[in-house]
Amino acid sequence: MGTEGSPYTDHSPGAERGAKKQKKRRADAFSSCHPAVNFVYFLVVLLTTVLMTHPVLLGISFAGALCYAGRLRGWRPVLKFNILYSIPAMILVALINPLFNHYGVTFLFYLKTGPVTVEAIVYGVVLSSMLFISILWFSCCNVVMTTDKFVYLFGRVIPALSLVLSMVFRFVPRFHAQAKIIRNGQKAVGRDAGSGNLIQRIRHSITILSVLITWALENAIDTSDSMQSRGYGLHGRTAFSIFRFDVRDGMACGVLGASMAVFLLGASQGVTTAVYNPYISIGGWPLTPAGVLCFAAWAVICFFPSVLGAVEDARFASLARKARLERHLPWYLQDPVQHGKESSAPTAG
Repeated sequence: MGTEGSPYTDHSPGAERGAKKQKKRRADAFSSCHPAVNFVYFLVVLLTTVLMTHPVLLGISFAGALCYAGRLRGWRPVLKFNILYSIPAMILVALINPLFNHYGVTFLFYLKTGPVTVEAIVYGVVLSSMLFISILWFSCCNVVMTTDKFVYLFGRVIPALSLVLSMVFRFVPRFHAQAKIIRNGQKAVGRDAGSGNLIQRIRHSITILSVLITWALENAIDTSDSMQSRGYGLHGRTAFSIFRFDVRDGMACGVLGASMAVFLLGASQGVTTAVYNPYISIGGWPLTPAGVLCFAAWAVICFFPSVLGAVEDARFASLARKARLERHLPWYLQDPVQHGKESSAPTAG
């Protein structure tokens, strides 16, 4: 029985667009790599982003984080976050930093607190950029590094801490989603936290919080019973894992390792250094061959997840086109080995 004529089927344009997006969205290629590859990658990228103050390196890191966050979470929420929070915060820090730090030799004007210099403003922009680029990478890491991967990596080394971290990472979004559900339910019966006078809003908020805490306690009891029934904590208990280190993971490690080696070689030659006190001095500028190689290697590292996903998407699209083409071909033009039609093909009588 088909569902096309069902009165309960939503045929609105919004529902059709949502269905198309759901069909187009597939698993990210880099997320399907081995958890060790994912963890080491984000660790290296985050540490390098936090420790380096070179503007070119930060710009490359921002572009790579923005592209990958757009692939994982969608471009609209990522751009909205950057426009509403990142850019205003960068401007705010760039304006606040010279009010308290007066180093530099390029004076713009004087205030009661001291001189305002170009070096202090530029360093404020660099610090704020470093912060929000790290937030972008953390948002990607939160999507890729699931609780299963954390437990797989650290379950045997630090089992208690890995379990607590995985439960916290899982509980926070569930807690937020459940709070929305409870608030919508209270809003349906006229008890929204934003309606009524001050006393009524406080009372409604306390009711929502009470229901949410009750749900959290009940969920904790269910989790405890489930863990106990599955033998958690018993001596000799083993765990099954679906993660395997395959050839693609080895190739990813080779590419990233070679790129990191080139990057460290350039860093050892002073390409990645940047000084803002007392004057601005940027390493690798004007460009030198060592600087070009170092920046290119860092770009390979930052854009590796996005490029890997684009390659997988192109490969998938090519296979899909080939499948659609061969589906309409007659049997004698199709590949019998690929489709298993050696025995099903008709023979001349």
